[in-house]
Amino acid sequence: MSTDIRAAGTDEEAVAADEVTVAAEAAAPRTPAGAERTAVWATFKEATPAVKTVLAGVLVNRLSGFLQLFLVLFLTDSGHSRGRTVIALGVYGAGAVAGSLVGGTLADRLGIRHATVLSMSSTAVLTAALLYLPDFTLLLGAIALVSLGAQLFRPASATLLADQTDGDRQIMIFAMYRFGLNVGATAAPLLGYALYNAGGHSYTLLFWGEAVIALGYALVARTTLPAKVAPRPAAAKTPAPEPTGPRGGYAAVLRDRRYLLYLTAAFCHAAVYTQYLSTLPLYMKDAGMALFWYTFAVALNGLIVIAFELLVTKVSQHWPLKITVGLGFALVGAGVACYGLPIGPAAVVIGTLVWSLGEILGGPAVFAYPASAGPEPLRSRYIGSFQFMFGLGSALGPMAGAWLFLRFGSLVWPLVGAVSLLATLAGLVAVRDRRGRTT
Repeated sequence: MSTDIRAAGTDEEAVAADEVTVAAEAAAPRTPAGAERTAVWATFKEATPAVKTVLAGVLVNRLSGFLQLFLVLFLTDSGHSRGRTVIALGVYGAGAVAGSLVGGTLADRLGIRHATVLSMSSTAVLTAALLYLPDFTLLLGAIALVSLGAQLFRPASATLLADQTDGDRQIMIFAMYRFGLNVGATAAPLLGYALYNAGGHSYTLLFWGEAVIALGYALVARTTLPAKVAPRPAAAKTPAPEPTGPRGGYAAVLRDRRYLLYLTAAFCHAAVYTQYLSTLPLYMKDAGMALFWYTFAVALNGLIVIAFELLVTKVSQHWPLKITVGLGFALVGAGVACYGLPIGPAAVVIGTLVWSLGEILGGPAVFAYPASAGPEPLRSRYIGSFQFMFGLGSALGPMAGAWLFLRFGSLVWPLVGAVSLLATLAGLVAVRDRRGRTT
């Protein structure tokens, strides 16, 4: 009898303990499904060696990107006129834009390894060759090819990141990719200037340094990257929409009308985003603002992106994809529109803070989405077409913004903001949230 009573008492205590445990678990803050799995360090630690190679490579490649920064100085110091310098810059931009499309094709036909090796080795040879081409026509041809070659690896790299990363980790991986780009872009001028000084104010050490770095990465890619990307297990794959027509190159991408809308939104977004490089300094000079405020705004953006993008992505990667993309587009437009506020330098600082928030919030999702937007056999073409349109917007945006400023003055900022509004609406309509989730 006493034994039964003790047993019953034990059962009741166990039930009570379970109820307390359940209540405590219910009251405790919950972590989003997969949040621990998609944390920054966990994502990098569990990435494949090829993915780690690409993440390191994009940093090294961007860090060695001296040519674009010093091209104007190199040409003018070599005795070429300003007119020729402008032509060379246009050729460089055209080569870079074309490189994204060609890179998408090469990633599909040659494979990731060979496309990357071709990109980096051609960049190395052509960069060094610029020092020894006396004829301007030959120099223009080399500039076009080196800018094209430098872009070839990007669709291949993005395709590898997408193919070897689970769907719930892709936004974080692309945030790391952008982190490498931004750190490299921030440090490249400092490293380039150091090489310029070390070479006795000549460009020999500078260009040969870039060539050696590019060739070094080509050798690393040759030994570490796979020739073809092995597909992930079926459970881990990102679902993709069925193709709307026959498969085959960029023609199949053009048949995806919803994705074309996304490409239009990306073009408009890139055109608005690049206004800080061209229209903003023109506007500030016309308004009599000190150069300090422009350099402060550019440095502020770089600091915010490098310091906070990965941390913000830890949260935003769990949001619906179209909301993240839409907010990114809208905040960039709102920030640029703030430049038109009649409050002097404060408008520059406030506007930069707002669009920098849009960049760190939406940037990784905007760059990650093309990898999951279409059927897997066309992944490299979807990525290449996105990078082409983003590059085209980046190339044409500064010219369009400068023309609008010369015609309409400070009204350029609300006009540019309206373009971002159109990009936001197009992005919300175009994006399909098809990321795979693991819980």
